[in-house]
Amino acid sequence: MDRLDAMRAFVTVVSEGAFTRAAEKLDLSPQLVSKYVSQLEEHLGVRLLNRTTRRLHLTEAGASYHERAQQVLHDIEDMECQVGDLQTEARGILRISAPVSFAIRHMAPVLSEFQKAHPGVGIDLQLNDRKVDLVEEGFDVVLRIGHLKSSSLIAKKIAPIRMAVCASPDYLKQNGTPKQLEDLQGHRYLRYSYIELDSSQPLHRWLQNNGQNDSNGMTSNNGDVLVDSAIAGAGIALQPTFISGTAIKEGKLQVILQDFEPEPMGLYAMYAHRQLLASKVRSFVDFIDGYFGDPPYWD
Repeated sequence: MDRLDAMRAFVTVVSEGAFTRAAEKLDLSPQLVSKYVSQLEEHLGVRLLNRTTRRLHLTEAGASYHERAQQVLHDIEDMECQVGDLQTEARGILRISAPVSFAIRHMAPVLSEFQKAHPGVGIDLQLNDRKVDLVEEGFDVVLRIGHLKSSSLIAKKIAPIRMAVCASPDYLKQNGTPKQLEDLQGHRYLRYSYIELDSSQPLHRWLQNNGQNDSNGMTSNNGDVLVDSAIAGAGIALQPTFISGTAIKEGKLQVILQDFEPEPMGLYAMYAHRQLLASKVRSFVDFIDGYFGDPPYWD
């Protein structure tokens, strides 16, 4: 048994969630991938995976081994990239996770320009608004929007993210323009279901106590839908200006309650702390740093 091949097979099975998908990614037969994992379990003397007809489950030993095995494989990749002139040449597949609306609106140009500067790097971009587990899901870089909390990951702030309260001029003409937070009572609130409310901020505190109980409003896990609904006159939305900025500039949305705007959040590039950081990751983080401007171009 080649221990590295077996280790790579095991890590890929976990990240892909199935032997068949892991086999496709590794360009091997499912039988060989299964054999590698079984040989690895025999070598270690422990069961790493519990297999059912529907899912694979890591055992406690498997979870511990998976974390260390990922680190070993990353370190080997980094070490190989440091040999000769490769330490200055980014190469390989860069796996990125990014928020849906932000990526659709703003990531294509930066990725295109990055690949022109680093033609040896391929991009695997996955869009998701939930908080992904960078290590567990095998990403190199996760772009995350929010207020930075303590983490074992390294986080680099890429751009400020302003949140604006807005509604269409027609909606405000028909329903009145709120001047104080109390004036929001009775208005329809277009709520983003993944929003992190900070009770230390007055607007967030009001929404926490009132906005989530609005049965006449709308809730969605996609900001573009909420902004489009606000433009159509469906209600009042609290959305980042990287989504609503164009509509605000064009007069389709009107910003209200500016005195109560929450403190800006941040767009962060997060990556695992490793002594030898892969050149593809280092190059991308350096490239995207400052790319959007401060203030960013959408503001």
